[in-house]
Amino acid sequence: MKESMKRLLSLGVAACLLTGCAAAEDDEEISLEDTGIIWEESTYDDVSWNFPVDLSDMEPDLVRLANKQILLSKNFIPDNLVKIPSRKVDGDGNNKNGGVRKASGGEMQLTEECAAALVELMEAANADGHKLYLKSAYRSYRTQNTMYYNRLEKNNGKDDGWVAMPGSSDHQTGLGCDVVPGNWTDRGMNEKMAEEEECQWMAEHCHEFGFIIRYPEDKEAETEINYEPWHLRYVGVPVATYIMENGLCLEEFHQELQAAIDQFLQDGGDPDLVEDFIQVSADND
Repeated sequence: MKESMKRLLSLGVAACLLTGCAAAEDDEEISLEDTGIIWEESTYDDVSWNFPVDLSDMEPDLVRLANKQILLSKNFIPDNLVKIPSRKVDGDGNNKNGGVRKASGGEMQLTEECAAALVELMEAANADGHKLYLKSAYRSYRTQNTMYYNRLEKNNGKDDGWVAMPGSSDHQTGLGCDVVPGNWTDRGMNEKMAEEEECQWMAEHCHEFGFIIRYPEDKEAETEINYEPWHLRYVGVPVATYIMENGLCLEEFHQELQAAIDQFLQDGGDPDLVEDFIQVSADND
């Protein structure tokens, strides 16, 4: 099937090459000749895949959208949820059980791959002198439904963008989690948290572990959710790197991905290779 792989030194450079963006220092356009990078397009049965992230570097389940336009079914439950243990350390202060610091003692779950990546992220933050705490993880449709309508009741029926409507919550994917600094574990969360060093560390480093800031600043029009510097979403390292290096939100990533899929199919590409990346909204009526 796959005949060659597209490999670039940086996915961010890949986006610049595709869009013809200007170099920051001298305003000269970047070209393949300028960088010395050989860009070998991926092809599948002689059909080019024209997107900076290769199909082999993405998993449909990991890039799943959940928003007001693309609803998850009320029956959707991730297949591989695992319980997340609280962090226990040995005599030298090293994490000995793969657990995480929690903002509360309650049971929390994430998908297995996401949970493992979160432990790695928290350990790296700890090594850099930042203590992070998991405040919220997987939520079922039923739980989100209760939270949403409680919020509406509190706000006289107004959706203020702080609690996602049922079916649109990133938490239902099992890949979204709220991670906060120690001094916010028992405080109401708002965008001022972005001023904390821990959140700044997450924004800079989260992609190294496969996470993105799910609801970035100045992306409310696309996400329809307020800026949440604490909300991490696992998508895998290649996708996270591309999204974070190029200042995208997950909705914008999917717009670009859909355009690439449309071109791939128009050029005669195999629908079976891309069909799982095409999302439709669930009917929860």
